[in-house]
Amino acid sequence: MISNKEVIEFQNNWANGIIKISKKYQEKSDYINETVRFVDNLYAYDEKKVLFKPTLATNPQFRLDKEGAISYFIGNNIKYNEDSGFAIKGWKKIIWENIGIEITDSCAICMGNYYFDNEVDPKLKVEFTIVLQKINNCLKLILHDSHLPYKK
Repeated sequence: MISNKEVIEFQNNWANGIIKISKKYQEKSDYINETVRFVDNLYAYDEKKVLFKPTLATNPQFRLDKEGAISYFIGNNIKYNEDSGFAIKGWKKIIWENIGIEITDSCAICMGNYYFDNEVDPKLKVEFTIVLQKINNCLKLILHDSHLPYKK
């Protein structure tokens, strides 16, 4: 069984991972291997199919393999040439605001907003839906849908 505490801890680890990638990129440190570790630790690509719709992805819109996820976070991939690297934009703080967490036998389903802070976009609001599954006693993302709110 998955607990709410584990879900919140996972979300904090995800946020801290994005901030760490951003910091390593700014320091010209090994942000590439940090990103690979981040994806390996938090996404279930090595264990099963992952459904990932990143915030700013349009072509291809969905990232169903590890290469696509890594490209989204740090860019510099010919196959995914629209990617400028979401995780390397100088994020300093990320706050998750869950509207709801629903726990089933083997999964946690979460929906809400998260807010990203950097010097260009303070309080960038992004909507999310995630599904976490416990695999080898670790929570991993099997669905991650993220997008900017609708504007008229």
